[in-house]
Amino acid sequence: MMRRLTKGMTLVVASHNQGKVREIDDLIRPYGLNAISAATLNLAEPDETGTMFASNALLKSRAAAKASGHPALADDSGLCIDALDGAPGIFSARWGGRNKDFSAAMARVARELDQRGIDMKTRPRAHFVSALTLSFPDGEDRVFEGRVFGQLVYPPRGTNGFGYDPIFVADGQTLTFGEMAAHDKHAISHRANAFKKFVATCF
Repeated sequence: MMRRLTKGMTLVVASHNQGKVREIDDLIRPYGLNAISAATLNLAEPDETGTMFASNALLKSRAAAKASGHPALADDSGLCIDALDGAPGIFSARWGGRNKDFSAAMARVARELDQRGIDMKTRPRAHFVSALTLSFPDGEDRVFEGRVFGQLVYPPRGTNGFGYDPIFVADGQTLTFGEMAAHDKHAISHRANAFKKFVATCF
């Protein structure tokens, strides 16, 4: 029988990215879990050596579950741009450099597209991917993936969210993720789509 998460259970959010921790905490709060971040527990961040979003997320959730003795939920996500052959993809955070400066990362997106003769005014196609992984201390793992498709704009718009949110407009929307209120983004985002699968399986 598949194990379920129950109200009052401690769940480690295996991330040191405060924006990501905040979003995941918002999503799981209605289910009564006692969420605590890997940063709060002073857990080390494993090197992300995987070649796919899911494999990188599993590295994080497995390490956190083993170190904490509690179930751990991790997310690996990124922006995939059609005209850049899917880049930055799993390297989305690394495009911001050592300090993960996403202002620099978004500028690099515009620069890389320009070098291919693509004007950001044409609203290049892109999508976000989120791989959520749940790991238990005994080694059991589950993987849930979500996507959201849309277009890129430049310069960045809005200060909500994090990462590449200020340059991404989801299909059917007029605001960037950086301009949208959190609850509106949570209704349609890649992470929310992965989370729906997580909820359907784990509660």
